Amino acid sequence: MQILQVNNLCKTYGESAVRVDALKNVSFSLNKGEFCAVVGESGSGKSTLLNLIGALDFPTEGNILIDGQNLFSMNEEERTIFRRRNIGFVFQSFHLIEELNVEQNIIFPLLLDYRKPNPNALNELLSLLDLQDRRHHLPNQLSGGQKQRVAIGRALITDPKLILADEPTGNLDSRNSMEVLDLLLRASRKYQQTILMITHNNNLAVSADRVLHVSDGCLTDLGETDKTEGGFRDEKLS
Repeated sequence: MQILQVNNLCKTYGESAVRVDALKNVSFSLNKGEFCAVVGESGSGKSTLLNLIGALDFPTEGNILIDGQNLFSMNEEERTIFRRRNIGFVFQSFHLIEELNVEQNIIFPLLLDYRKPNPNALNELLSLLDLQDRRHHLPNQLSGGQKQRVAIGRALITDPKLILADEPTGNLDSRNSMEVLDLLLRASRKYQQTILMITHNNNLAVSADRVLHVSDGCLTDLGETDKTEGGFRDEKLS
């Protein structure tokens, strides 16, 4: 089942001499439960791609469909509600609300949507995140790895169609980075969650099901990863 379709996506900033083509005719799709990594050098266009898929910015050309719904055929209010209910975000800087405890931060997206949290689902999620004994702690009482686990829980709680993770291990040491990656992998398998993750770390990227490479605004599908070889079945990442 196809969850994400990106069709001929272009994004241009400026005009004439200062024109920058941040994305050039990018097309790809993701199926339900697929965990895909996006790699590329700084300034290659991968963050622009994530912002467009998350409906945080508008494309110059092309369209994006999530579960068959065209993001940019909606009006602003419809798009905001759709994003809240169908897209989960995990950011490098966590973006937790300092005045709310772990449990409150996780259920916050449900409360924004006037939905009542399911206690059983919340407890199951806290167990997956290994945060049962931290549920009443404030963010300033947590380690960096624990904060990112809270952020992942916040993204998962709404059971979104798609999770977008922007350098989710960028502020973490190697041990916590691997723990966060393992958590994303387990969430993908347990909940059949579709995840698109931006990372500059090729060692993390090869743990995903598939890798996309962005360079100078152009996207190349490197194919499925080969866990036994630590590379890719179709092409090697240069």
